[in-house]
Amino acid sequence: MPNRCASRSLILACLLAFAPPGVFAQAAPPDAPAPADASIDARLRQQMAQGGIVGMAAAIIVDGKVAWRAGYGHANREAGTPFTPETVMNIASISKTITGAAMMRAVEQGRLSLDADIGQAVPFPVRNPHRPGQPITLRHLATHTSGIADRWDVYSRGYHFGRDAPQPLGEFLAGYFTPGGEDYADGNFLDVAPGTHREYSNIGAALAGHAVERATGQSLDAYTREHFFAPLGMIRTRWFMADAPMDDHATLYVSQDGMQLPIQPYGLVTWPDGGVRTSVDDLSKFFIALLQGGEYAGTRVLSPESVREMTRLQFTDARKPGNVDVAEKNSGLFWQTKFNTRFVGHGGSDPGLRTEMLATPALDTGVILFTNTSGEDTTEAYVAIFKALWEHAESLRSGAR
Repeated sequence: MPNRCASRSLILACLLAFAPPGVFAQAAPPDAPAPADASIDARLRQQMAQGGIVGMAAAIIVDGKVAWRAGYGHANREAGTPFTPETVMNIASISKTITGAAMMRAVEQGRLSLDADIGQAVPFPVRNPHRPGQPITLRHLATHTSGIADRWDVYSRGYHFGRDAPQPLGEFLAGYFTPGGEDYADGNFLDVAPGTHREYSNIGAALAGHAVERATGQSLDAYTREHFFAPLGMIRTRWFMADAPMDDHATLYVSQDGMQLPIQPYGLVTWPDGGVRTSVDDLSKFFIALLQGGEYAGTRVLSPESVREMTRLQFTDARKPGNVDVAEKNSGLFWQTKFNTRFVGHGGSDPGLRTEMLATPALDTGVILFTNTSGEDTTEAYVAIFKALWEHAESLRSGAR
């Protein structure tokens, strides 16, 4: 998945603008209390130390239950706050699965259609000027085949450090999609027909979230709180900084040249594509609901049919975008394969963080991973941590048989 803050110059600008004095130092060694399994504990600590990862938490899910969970290192290195499975942080594009679940619930309620013209669901036109006669649908948005492009000079301005985005989502989207709008340009779209080319689009995901708002008469924030967060007991989950104190929120760090630099928290104008703030413990409840056909601990939040459609891989050899090899990549509805179809779910990447929420295609085993440190320096360690977690998951699953 493309990094939202892929521009090195933008990352450096963020750091220089928002790093407090005296923070240009090596990360302290991770020192959170060890979980019961000393073997996995040692492997994860070693990789964190080698990669300069300040803090992390993870959970392993086997057959619909949390089989293991732990936290390591610091949520705030300067204050010495430990990172635990209850620590809250941004999850970036994993948020799209929550937007997708809200979309599927609105479809269940008969308020949206996956295959209708999205322009019928929002109060502004959504037409590719290169293919004006061909409608864009929610299914196109949810499989990233809409042809909508994230024009970087516009998209990058949507990050607001130290605050939530001041511009309303609908206002931004109207300006992006309406001819003559503030941010409208032919370059907001690829020169492709809807459904024929896969190109990851954060703005397309935000548009799907706004369609849910218009169809339900509620903000996506209120709708997801009512139908997902509250019923599932996701008590630490929120979309906006303003909605709760930030004292339970992890500090985010960007690693560069062996230094881990803290940055201010930030909000997004396109928040349905990546704005959720949650903990490993809270997200585990949502993930289990998806893995168990829409139900967690006796509480149903989606119908089995909706979950099947959301997690069903939509592309086949006979029907797929021209630039997709289904042996390497496939997509559900805001749900996708990763590592050459070995896993399904979603990952996230933003300044100061990387996250994963991935399961086996059979949906019987899953791993959630949060780290509050990003940067090229961390990549090798991050991959090794995920590999170690997955090997531990397989061991736990074997033991459960």
